[in-house]
Amino acid sequence: MTSTIKPTETTEEAEETRPADVDALDAVLASVDRPKRPSALSASLTFGWRAALKIKHLPEQLFDVTGFPIIMTVMFTYLFGGAIGGSTEAYLDYLLPGILAITVVMITMYTGVAVNSDIAKGVFDRFRTLPIWRPATIVGYLLGDFLRYLIGCVVIIAVGLIMGYNLGSVAGTVGAVALLLVFSFSLSWIWTFLGLSMRSEKTVMSVSMVALFPLTFLSNVFVQPSTMPGWLEAAVSWNPITHLVTAMRGLMSGSPNAGEIIWVLVASVVLIAGFGSATMAAYKRK
Repeated sequence: MTSTIKPTETTEEAEETRPADVDALDAVLASVDRPKRPSALSASLTFGWRAALKIKHLPEQLFDVTGFPIIMTVMFTYLFGGAIGGSTEAYLDYLLPGILAITVVMITMYTGVAVNSDIAKGVFDRFRTLPIWRPATIVGYLLGDFLRYLIGCVVIIAVGLIMGYNLGSVAGTVGAVALLLVFSFSLSWIWTFLGLSMRSEKTVMSVSMVALFPLTFLSNVFVQPSTMPGWLEAAVSWNPITHLVTAMRGLMSGSPNAGEIIWVLVASVVLIAGFGSATMAAYKRK
């Protein structure tokens, strides 16, 4: 039994059989200028707006920057204020900048969780094919989280003022919030790296909590380091959160500590340079 093999259609024959409307479409597309590639800033802001829209659709996720800090501030002030600070008023002045710092620092981990979630859903693969500045997707996550940070700062300061917090300097408080945002932005690069490296968002959250819990609580947020054992006081003095809170207390009281402010800014630059580079390397390999 013999079989017949249909000869392969040549390129010339294929061109002859192309519909006329396809040729017309090609001609139209060739005559139209392609849109310009978006700038790095434009792409980053677009992805930042995407991250902010998630808050609009899921407002309950703001509980960690509203309900949690209110509970922490009220609970620690009235439970331990008299024993630690001598009075609740005095302890509130000491405590509030620390609560402000750890609230924002604790929620930086959600950047890594969001990155990992988009990877698991396949959304990240689509982003990688877009003709945009590569880091724009990552920077967008970080910019979107700024809104969460600002909401948390406003809520905590407002609650503190209602409770009787003695605001020493309005300009200093704005500076303290700005310093906190800079440090939080730099710290978020650690969690974006984990988000790109870990297999699941639950793992990212677990590892982040293991790192953040001692980082925030083994500091000068709640008590003076001088009241601790010598070995613990030495460890606390090296904690970046201790330097951050000390700088914020100085700014909010109207007596800025230039040395601590510079320390925080230098640490932020180091974190961005180190983990920012590691994040982009992981992003290219993903």
